[in-house]
Amino acid sequence: MNCAPRRSVVLDKMRAGKKALSFKNNFACARASELAALSGFDCIWICCEHVPTDFEVMEKQILACKAHDVDTIVRVAKGSYSDFVRPLEADAAGIMVPHLMSAKEAKEIAHWTRFHPIGRRPVDGGNADGQYCRFRFQDYIRFMNENRMVIVQIEDPEPLEELDEICQVPGIDMIFFGPGDFSHSIGFPGELKHPDVCRARQRIVETAHKYGKFAGTTSGIGDMEPYFALGYDFLNCGADVIAMNLYCDEVIRAFRKLS
Repeated sequence: MNCAPRRSVVLDKMRAGKKALSFKNNFACARASELAALSGFDCIWICCEHVPTDFEVMEKQILACKAHDVDTIVRVAKGSYSDFVRPLEADAAGIMVPHLMSAKEAKEIAHWTRFHPIGRRPVDGGNADGQYCRFRFQDYIRFMNENRMVIVQIEDPEPLEELDEICQVPGIDMIFFGPGDFSHSIGFPGELKHPDVCRARQRIVETAHKYGKFAGTTSGIGDMEPYFALGYDFLNCGADVIAMNLYCDEVIRAFRKLS
């Protein structure tokens, strides 16, 4: 008996013109992912770029979120094509590639992460995304091309020179602006409201939409409304490490008032 494959909550919402919200997991732990999923986020962001998350832990995080019909997006390490493909085969709803630098690189990413006719992603089908070979081959190819996200991050000034071309690459779903690294790369580290950062933030959402791509970025709680108003379809707001820091600090402050 075949079970219906799981669709992407985030893609379905954005295609319907709705906004989607993500939460980042820095703790390489499925329990932390499930806790965040239970809160009602559309998506949990798993990081393999900065966090020591191996594939086995990543798979458990994906399973924990799927149990509650919550998407996972895996920010991959920029290594071999296997680093891009394995999260998709573990049935993540999408991958995010950091520090895209050119249109040529965007085309290479689409080539390795999309099946025919868009690209030449290596085919297996014997993993969770292919229902362990229960998914009819042609249906599997079509469904994965249509219902899994490939996201590229703009975190440097160089790719802005080719932004129009990048936004026209077939197989790329979302252009994601990373303001932290962008501010660092232009010589104003941490100045997320610097005029050049703000201009890039606006240009990216406008250019992405011009060519039918979704636009995403990070935000604090106070920035969600203005960034959605700017046109962003997808926001990541917060992370487990931030939440734990805030609560621990609050507890200690309360304790010190009593001691």
